[in-house]
This record gives sequence, structure tokens and C-alpha cells, in this order.
Amino acid sequence: MSKIEVNAIEPQCGTTLTLGANDDKIVLGTGASFGGGVAAINWETTAQSGDFGALSGRGYFVDTTSGARTITLPATPSAGDIVAFADYALTWDTNNLILDPGSNKINGNTADYTVSSEGKSLTLLYVDSTQGWKVVNDGNSNAGTQALFITATGGTVTCCGDYKIHTFTGPGTFTVTCAGNPAGSNTVDYLVVAGGGGGSGYGGGGAGGYRESSGTASGCYTASPLGACVSALPVTASPYPITVGAGGASKPGANDGGNYGNPSVFSSITSTGGGGGGPAPCGVINGGSGGGGYSFTGGTGNAPPVSPPQGNPGGIGFNNPAAPAPQYSGGGGGGATQAGGNSAAPTGAGSGGDGATTSISGSPTSYAGGGGGAAFPPQPDGTPQGGLGGGGPGGYNINSPTPRQGVNGTANTGGGGGASSPGCAPLAIGAAGGSGIVVIRYKYR
Repeated sequence: MSKIEVNAIEPQCGTTLTLGANDDKIVLGTGASFGGGVAAINWETTAQSGDFGALSGRGYFVDTTSGARTITLPATPSAGDIVAFADYALTWDTNNLILDPGSNKINGNTADYTVSSEGKSLTLLYVDSTQGWKVVNDGNSNAGTQALFITATGGTVTCCGDYKIHTFTGPGTFTVTCAGNPAGSNTVDYLVVAGGGGGSGYGGGGAGGYRESSGTASGCYTASPLGACVSALPVTASPYPITVGAGGASKPGANDGGNYGNPSVFSSITSTGGGGGGPAPCGVINGGSGGGGYSFTGGTGNAPPVSPPQGNPGGIGFNNPAAPAPQYSGGGGGGATQAGGNSAAPTGAGSGGDGATTSISGSPTSYAGGGGGAAFPPQPDGTPQGGLGGGGPGGYNINSPTPRQGVNGTANTGGGGGASSPGCAPLAIGAAGGSGIVVIRYKYR
């Protein structure tokens, strides 16, 4: 069997623990000798942040955070003397380590020796006056893989397992303080929903544009309902301003088009505000999802176009001003996953198109439904419904036991506002669109 000697101080004066039965040995300890007369290295655990002179037998962690450092090697070395250095703050690539051999040499050269690699460590052994100090070992503390995870602040922060979720219901800043790495996390999933469009006298407001990644950074929730693979976004350690779009404001007057919703923004992702409901006689308003039509045509969705589409067109309306019984009927606003409903001419207004359902925030939630249309003569019941995801229903018969104006889109869903015809109240008021939302999710441990 082999014998192992463990020397606590020096081989000649330390306490020896012997294991085994023959003369093979390994000697460990401060100041111990490893065959050939080479001294062991005693590491200084306090980082050195200034220029200094190195001593033989010592190892140093050198911090160059605030500038390059020059280390002077021992002036009168003997064969077998040894010194070592390691990059304390991983900054030698920015602020170099410079080794000054004095009147001696390093690798046979009298010039200073510059180390300019991040995470480097190296050991120098003095051999003789010809070669001087020789680099006998070098390594890199980044040779392995250490998982680093995104850390960030901003919005309302919740957790779902190993994932953090930042929810913004109004303007703010998503501030990344550590960008992580691929072994941990360095991308974020997102949901960006714009403000919904307001309803008009007849057409329902279009939903705010809906854009979402597919869960590639946060695999524990259902992928995007838009039916396409959308990559998560890489982030850097920097602030990301967040814009949460307001819904289009309510608007009196049956003959005026509804107001646009406002865009929501995170990083390179911009979702367009929903189009307002179609007016008379000016046509319709395009947007993330289009507003419902007043005379035949609904507004265009996915404007400007992105892939996958951020919304759908509004429904077709009906317009017959002929006397003695004029008839008008609006289409529903478009939603994230469904076009707005067409008017069932002559009096049946279209319902809003359905939005999308996602679990990015930890539980299934629907967003970006279109607003319901309205008709004249007004409908006798509540059939012009808002789309799933916060779309406001359209108004119906003022003479009903339960008359209804158009209903606002739900706040922080991007839902479109419902329409109100002149017969729905003494003064028709197109309902407001719902405000948008931004949700960001990433793995944090």
C-alpha cells in the first residue's frame, strides 16, 4: 500500500500523518516541498487593488476594477522560487495585469509581461538567469459553466415556480441588473397588449394589438395562442422603458367615429392601438384590430403588419338610409384571434371578435376582445356582445326594461369599447376602449 504524509507546517518540523505501508508519499501543507525543491504557494485571500511587489511562495488575487496594476516580481530570486496570480474581479481584459521582472527575465525576455484575458490565473517559477521566470501553469476561471440568471426590477413582481413575472398596468421601467447567461437565463418572454379602440354610434371598437412570445424562455406556461413560434427576447443589463397604452376615450354622437386606442411598447415590441368603431359617413378606423364597420366595411386589423398578426379586422356593417324606415347596423370590433362579427342586416349588430387566452402571468387570462356593435332601430335584447378578453358589449333598445348604452372595454385587457346607437339613450355615447398591459416573464433560479 502507499503511504501519505500530511505536514501541517514544514516537512522537517511538522506533524506527520502516515497512511499505508511503503515509502511512496504525498506531502501537503504550507511551505511543503514537492520533489525537485519547488516551494508550495501560500495564497493571500485579501484582494490586491494597487501596485505591489510580490514575494516568493505567495499567490495573489489581483483586482484591476479601477485600473491596470503593475506587479514587480522578486528582485533576487533563487531557482525553485514560485509566485502565482489570479483575476479577482474578471477585469484583466479591460484593465490588464502587468508583471515587471525588474533586472531579471520572464520567459527569457527582459520586457514586462502583460496579461489581458478575463478570468486568467497563472503560476511563474524561477528557473535560471537565462530564462528567468517561466510560466508553468495558466488557466481560466471561466473554463467551466456557471449558471447566471436574469435579475430585474419594475412593475408588480410575482413568482410561478422558478419564474418571475413583472406586470405593468401603467408606464414604468423594467430594469435588468444582471443579464444572466445561456446556462441560467438570458431571455425573457413577453405579452404586450395595446389600448382598445373606442366604440362609435354603430361600430364596436377594435381590440388593442396583441403580441406575445411562445414561452421559449419560460416553458411552464402554455405557448402563445397565436399559432406561431415567437422567440423570447434577449436582454442586456440596462433599463427598458415600458409604455402601456390607454384605451380610446368615449365619444358622444352617433355619427362620429370612435377614438383610436394607444400603443403599448416593450423593447423592440410595439403593439398598435385598436381602431375606433366605424362612423357615418367617414368610414372606419384601422388598428391592432379593426373597428366594426358602419357602412359595409370593417377596419383593417394588424396595421401595421407584423408576424404573427397582432389582430383581426372589424365586422361588416349595414346602412340603408331609405325612408320611411331607415335601418343602420354596425359590425363588431376585431379581436386578437377572431374577426369582428358582421351585421345581421338589417337590425342585428355584430358582436366583438374574441381575444386570446394566455397563462404567462400564472393562470389563464383573456385579453384583446373586440367591442360589440349597435343598431338603429335598436335591438330589443343584449345580443351585440363584446368579445372574450375584455370587449365591451354594444348598446341595445332604450325602450327595453333593461336598456343599455355601449359598455367600456375592461381596463388592462385592451378590449374594444361597445357602440351605442341613437336609440340606445337620449345621447348616444360610444364607449371607451380598455387600457393595455405589459407582462414580462423569465427564469430566475
